[in-house]
Amino acid sequence: MAVTTTPTPARTRSPKRIHRAWIILAILAIAQIVGQSISMAAGVMVAPLNDPDGGFGWNIGLIGAALASYYLFGALAAPITGMLGDRYGARPMMLACGVLYAASMVLIGTVTHLWQFFLYFGVMLSVTQSLAMVPLLASVNGWFKQRLGLATGLLWASGGIGAAVVAPGIANLLNAVGWQQTFTYIGLAGGGMMVFLTLFYRSKPSDAGVTALGARAGDPAEIVRGKDIDRLRLKVFNKAMRRTRAFWNLPTIHGLGCAGHGIVLIYSIPLAIEQGVSLTAASYILALISIFSIVGRFMAPILAERMGAKPVMMTALFVQGLTVLVLFWAQDAWTFYLFAGLFGLGFGGEMSAYLVVNRQYFGTGPLATLYGFEMMGALSGHAIATILGGLAIFITGSFNPALVLSMFFSFSGVLVIYSMESSAKVLIPDWEEALPPEAKTTPQISERAVRAALIEQLDSD
Repeated sequence: MAVTTTPTPARTRSPKRIHRAWIILAILAIAQIVGQSISMAAGVMVAPLNDPDGGFGWNIGLIGAALASYYLFGALAAPITGMLGDRYGARPMMLACGVLYAASMVLIGTVTHLWQFFLYFGVMLSVTQSLAMVPLLASVNGWFKQRLGLATGLLWASGGIGAAVVAPGIANLLNAVGWQQTFTYIGLAGGGMMVFLTLFYRSKPSDAGVTALGARAGDPAEIVRGKDIDRLRLKVFNKAMRRTRAFWNLPTIHGLGCAGHGIVLIYSIPLAIEQGVSLTAASYILALISIFSIVGRFMAPILAERMGAKPVMMTALFVQGLTVLVLFWAQDAWTFYLFAGLFGLGFGGEMSAYLVVNRQYFGTGPLATLYGFEMMGALSGHAIATILGGLAIFITGSFNPALVLSMFFSFSGVLVIYSMESSAKVLIPDWEEALPPEAKTTPQISERAVRAALIEQLDSD
């Protein structure tokens, strides 16, 4: 008599040439260029929205609130999109991201009233970014058993390249074709590309019939389970994570880090324009920040994988906070460009190591939900900083209080990282002990399954 369980090993094959994981990484890189770039280039929109002779003429306090709504609603959406990614896979999330991106950007081009900007940019586009940055980014964890640091670095570096191109690109398009055409062109091109790439994307290796990069012959085979078992594993894993300090500290750190650089990304261009720098020239501040951030984005995950996460993240946040001092004396374009290069190094390193840190702390379990909460912290930090920065500038008439806030947030993040547990070992190595035998990575036959099989055999006799 043979007794079987529901879970069965996934049929996989080892790739003969270029591993499918690198193709998936390239697709995700394009998705990040599209999904992240508009948020990193949001500061370009402040000047035309604030221009009293333009089509809007909104005050900087209202603009700050509108931009903050983008981060606020993104923060609310991030845990939800993370849970959806863990439950349904990243591929449906990519399709939804492409459709929403195209619709949001085209609608932003039609804005004539502030409430429309709140809805199209603050709500719709924020959900788009959550889809791009949470389930899609987190899915790389399943494709790379080895070289995750390199893969994560390449992925985040691509986002920096996208932001470097988009910021001056938007500025030039705004000058050349106006508001509506700019966002229509970008929306249709970016959204259409993501929808097309969905045809070639797969959420996990078993969906493509291959093993993860770095999988060894002795590794447990990937298991195809029923939905009930997958939901149970997700519930038990998340419960184990919530018992650790790291689960709560990581979103806090991401929030403080993003609050620190969020103020700079939004208000450095208006500051430069106030000092007499043109919009086009000022847009290169964001481009240079993004270009130099590529070094930090690429190196931080690799160094975190080799040296441990804590020292790498602390160094990046310290550099991010310290280099803001340059802006207190910046007057000419070249000084803003100098600041952009120095700041970009720390800024890039601050944001990019979390996927590696998550694996070091929590292993290879379903991590999109955790990354969703980390992004919730990040986007909440952006929202709070954008609001407080805008209010400080509006009330005092000076950018200096906002710059002080930026430094305060970054240095506070350094202190929280210092208080963290060591990332030298997994914090919850035994989380599967709370699962029934048939739900574990190496499924076992439970007594209940044996009894059911015996009863079925007796009935058939």
